[in-house]
Amino acid sequence: MINKANLFAGAALTGGLLAAAILGAFWTPYNPLQLDMLNRLGVPSSTNWLGTDEFGRDVLSRLMAGATASLSIAAITVALAIVSGTFLGMLAGVTRGWAARGISAVSDALLAFPGILLALTLIVIVGAGRNGIVIALAIAYMPGVMRIVRSSVLSAREREYVEASRVIGNSELYTMLVHVLPNCLAPITVLGTSMFGWAILSESALSFLGLGVPPPAPTWGNMLASGQPFFEQALWLSLAPGICISVALLGTNLLGDALRDRLDPRMAAI
Repeated sequence: MINKANLFAGAALTGGLLAAAILGAFWTPYNPLQLDMLNRLGVPSSTNWLGTDEFGRDVLSRLMAGATASLSIAAITVALAIVSGTFLGMLAGVTRGWAARGISAVSDALLAFPGILLALTLIVIVGAGRNGIVIALAIAYMPGVMRIVRSSVLSAREREYVEASRVIGNSELYTMLVHVLPNCLAPITVLGTSMFGWAILSESALSFLGLGVPPPAPTWGNMLASGQPFFEQALWLSLAPGICISVALLGTNLLGDALRDRLDPRMAAI
């Protein structure tokens, strides 16, 4: 039975952040890049609800613009990881011989590295910045999708309805796309939901280290890094993006749990 509390809480938290990100792409209370050195490190007030940073920039405006950057990077990362992982996972599950073994070996080798460590290594190769972080994180998360898709394909390809599709003359490609791929959608959906939250966390960690979107463009990660030297003097600079990252993780995990219970009822009792 689906946990409605998890569903509603996850949808509300995630939906709120997505709404802020969409709004931040078109409107913010102030220009998130505008400097005001006379109002630096201003405390939260009716004028600046979350205060101002070390350059007098409105924290709420930068938080909204940062939501647009962080969530869009996470969404593109997850989309690339799912599309490429699904393709390679199906290829590894359908083919036999050296091709399947080669794809599986590459996947296992990538899975041997922690995701954030692999992303750090790849960023050194592809370069820091928005595009580099998307490519690095997509490659880091892709093996997990490949493994799930491959196991689903191996489980489904010998079943009766798949054999019946082959017997009536359907091509292997048609059979895989129409009869096998739908069996992979449920685990991919659950994985993609959870992966979205972890992609936000990974992007924030890499931006915190200075390997993501370069300042002055705001992301939650580089806002967290810029607020660190003023932690005792201006706590809100680190608290605001930290809460957003935590809420994003909590919301996507709750939503992923609810979708897992809905799409795979056998897991609901675990």
